[in-house]
Amino acid sequence: MIESFKNVFKIHELRQRVLFTLGLLVVYRIGGHIPTPMIDGKALAEFFSQASGSLFGLYDLFVGGAFSKATIFSLGIMPYISASIIIQLLGAVIPYFQKLQKEGEEGRRKITQYTRYGTVLISAVQAVATAVFLESITTPSGAQVVPHPGIGFKFLTMITFTCGTIFIMWLGEKITERGIGNGISLIIFIGIVARFPQAVFDEARMVLGGQRSIVTELIIVAVIIAVIAAVVLVTRAQRKVPVQYAKRVVGRKVYGGMSTHIPLSVNTAGVIPIIFAQSIMFAPATLTSFFPNSEVMQTITSWFDPGGAPYSIIYGLMIIFFAYFYTAIVFNPVDLADNMKKQGGFIPGIRPGQKTAEYIDNILTRITLPGAIFFALIAILPTILAQTAHVQFYFGGTSILIVVGVALDTLQQIESHLLMRHYDGFMKKGRIKGRYS
Repeated sequence: MIESFKNVFKIHELRQRVLFTLGLLVVYRIGGHIPTPMIDGKALAEFFSQASGSLFGLYDLFVGGAFSKATIFSLGIMPYISASIIIQLLGAVIPYFQKLQKEGEEGRRKITQYTRYGTVLISAVQAVATAVFLESITTPSGAQVVPHPGIGFKFLTMITFTCGTIFIMWLGEKITERGIGNGISLIIFIGIVARFPQAVFDEARMVLGGQRSIVTELIIVAVIIAVIAAVVLVTRAQRKVPVQYAKRVVGRKVYGGMSTHIPLSVNTAGVIPIIFAQSIMFAPATLTSFFPNSEVMQTITSWFDPGGAPYSIIYGLMIIFFAYFYTAIVFNPVDLADNMKKQGGFIPGIRPGQKTAEYIDNILTRITLPGAIFFALIAILPTILAQTAHVQFYFGGTSILIVVGVALDTLQQIESHLLMRHYDGFMKKGRIKGRYS
């Protein structure tokens, strides 16, 4: 493993990509410490010390603590993800967006452009809602988070937060283009991991202070390791569909006549369903910020309290829905069946063409369900344990799924670069399989 990491820096292009990615992630972390003007930081910290288990505390985890400090990156990358969800949903119901999705590179550029416009709009709305929310906060000691509320503060906050999100979006796109890994996922990843050292310190302080026994701490660590191992196992799980290619004679050469397989992943959509579902779960809190005195909105928001049963049920169903939805977007059985037919390939016992597409689609539908249910259970498991056993985890199920999924995807890309240049990868006996390998 150590030798493999050394090999990363022996390849000029890969070294440049890794250093470029790390550099932009450092820029993102620096921006997460630049405060927004006209906000009392001490009063805000006092409020968030009481809201760590709420939806606001969960949102703060995703943006690496930027929300609790009201920095210029307070909204994080979530508006971009929300815009992506909307655009992809429109692609399922509006012919114009369906056409763009089929137009190749030109269509993708158009979709990216619309996603950026949507990000700006959603960021502006969420920024105003956040400004209204900040103005309404009064700490238990009686201090106001915003000493001088008004239209000036709302406008300044809207400009600051919106520009911050646009800059994060640019960072993510540049990492994807010139760095290593998926930029948007890595930004969420680094936001979660950034608070890990503090969490370790807090756990150690609880054990040394007698608030938690060593046995309980060891059990918690063992459970986390077991969950991570299970997530890795399911993420890499595949259903291999056998494929035969008929022999073809072209001139004096014979092509085909070989056997291979189609690797259908149990988790084709990766961490996207978890990120999408979490983005949707933040929406009610944003809407409630516009109507702080509405009993109806307060009731709806209570359903999305991370500690409640309605939250866990809705969140789990959202993950399952987006698992199927995103899998349908990234994997088209009809196109795969047509390509196989053109190349003389067929699945033994299945007629080429439409029957092959239906066969692959049925398999994908069946293997996606247990994978989606597994990830939904992992996402809500820490909440259930916190309510029943009164054990709090720093790394919630959602955080573990995102961290493990993004880490595996990034390692798979690095492994591909190493193997392409005839270097040993990270795994000696088995390769790290990506979702589309």
